[in-house]
Amino acid sequence: MTDSPPTTGSAYRVLARKYRPQTFAELIGQDAMVQTLGNAIRRGRLAHAFLMTGVRGVGKTSTARLIAKALNCIGPDGQSGPTIDPCGVCEPCLAIAEGRHIDVIEMDAASHTGVDDVREIIEAVRYSAVSARYKVYIIDEVHMLSKNAFNALLKTLEEPPAHVKFLFATTEVNKVPVTVLSRCQRFDLRRISAEKLAAHFAHVVREEGVEAEAEALSLIAQAAEGSARDGLSILDQAIAHAETEGAGEGARVTAAQVREMLGLSDRGAIRRLFGLLLVGDAQGALAMMREQHDLGVEPLSILRGLLETVHGVTLLKAGGRGDDPAQSVEEREALADWASQLGFAPLHRLWQLLLKGHEEVARAAMPSEAADMALLRVIHAASLPDPSELARLLEGGAPAASAQGAASSPTPSPAPAATLPASFEALVKLLWDRNKGLIADEIEHFIRPIRYAPPELDFEPARPMAQEQIDRIRAAIDEVTRGRWQLRLAQGDAQPTLSERREQAEQAARAEILGHPVMQAAMAAFPDAELMPADDEAKWSESA
Repeated sequence: MTDSPPTTGSAYRVLARKYRPQTFAELIGQDAMVQTLGNAIRRGRLAHAFLMTGVRGVGKTSTARLIAKALNCIGPDGQSGPTIDPCGVCEPCLAIAEGRHIDVIEMDAASHTGVDDVREIIEAVRYSAVSARYKVYIIDEVHMLSKNAFNALLKTLEEPPAHVKFLFATTEVNKVPVTVLSRCQRFDLRRISAEKLAAHFAHVVREEGVEAEAEALSLIAQAAEGSARDGLSILDQAIAHAETEGAGEGARVTAAQVREMLGLSDRGAIRRLFGLLLVGDAQGALAMMREQHDLGVEPLSILRGLLETVHGVTLLKAGGRGDDPAQSVEEREALADWASQLGFAPLHRLWQLLLKGHEEVARAAMPSEAADMALLRVIHAASLPDPSELARLLEGGAPAASAQGAASSPTPSPAPAATLPASFEALVKLLWDRNKGLIADEIEHFIRPIRYAPPELDFEPARPMAQEQIDRIRAAIDEVTRGRWQLRLAQGDAQPTLSERREQAEQAARAEILGHPVMQAAMAAFPDAELMPADDEAKWSESA
């Protein structure tokens, strides 16, 4: 339910006001709270004070007004009681929606912070409601009340008259005294997901008779950061921006217009820039930064886009979600490709370097120049060897040229591949050589390798393995290789364990020996003879 469209000549109402939720069904993203309130109303277990908290624009004040409606709705027939589905047509519902109900008092604590303002409430609560079932006090930004005002309210808040309900809203719940919090039923309103916001904005543009690209709505939803009000304000601006382009009636909001309006960089450009960073192309990266600067893109937006890219690649590598509706097919393929090539160590290093660059650009007197320097630092510092590798080079007396050569790799790993065992078999041999026989024996009997790509090992267990056993094996490998390994249970084309390979080799050799004509003749001459391994024969001789 929304307000009726404005008539010709009437004042324009911004979308954030026009599409303010009028029922709990229209309150998006707060299902848990609505269910709790509905159960409380149906069972007659209504608290005397409610506290709504959350970031801006998630519906705190709207929820307070909806609760006031729910408590005072009398239905179209005038006989109904409190309900989670207020009718919206009875006089209390209409009066509350229009802000003119005498028994629903809204107060902004930001402009009424003193104890005298609270004393007026304390005096008024003694009198019954004039025409409603409950007298409701809605206090917005309640955290801004003074300490004396809170103290004056405490006693009334703890034992209010039966006909009075208090509804508090705040964005900074940590500033509300614990003595007040303990007297309220608290609801933490969640940030609204980008998917739900985009769907809501799609409904709004249909109602407004405006066309909009799905990607444009996704960009607006992401820029809103969980706030429906912020998103509607941006959408309002985007529609106006589309109209100023000459579209007029039936304007079309495009992703390109939204990016230009918000100063966002094209996601494809961010991916190209990220690729240049990975290959160490300093000139190409700086040229792209200049190109984006000429297009009006803020340097901070570029750094943020690069951080989002690193985050997306890392989540994919960790097995996280890769179904962001705002991502194109090309972007998903690019992120998946980087996730398969980059290890966790270089990704974490890239994140730290870009995060530091973002902080510097945010407070720099020359943001563009600071962004250039941040990218150059990423290109030159991200490829340096891991601290553990540096320690190994120093301990082994490696020449400086080796360290410099290690630093030239555009996509670093926790340690250069040449210093790690080249094969799975070589890794196990290294464990035997470094007196890690028990661990080596476990690996030989339990691990069926699927993918060996130092410092990563994907495997299938030959028998069930506890996580602590896997952790113990990984710790031993880290110790002997001085690296940071990733051991992952996986499914795929697994090779046999080393013990299974030895057994298969022995069986093949036995079959080959027994198939030889001389051996067949010997076995025929001595039917009771048995083919035994050489070590078993030695043991038999000693015992004899």
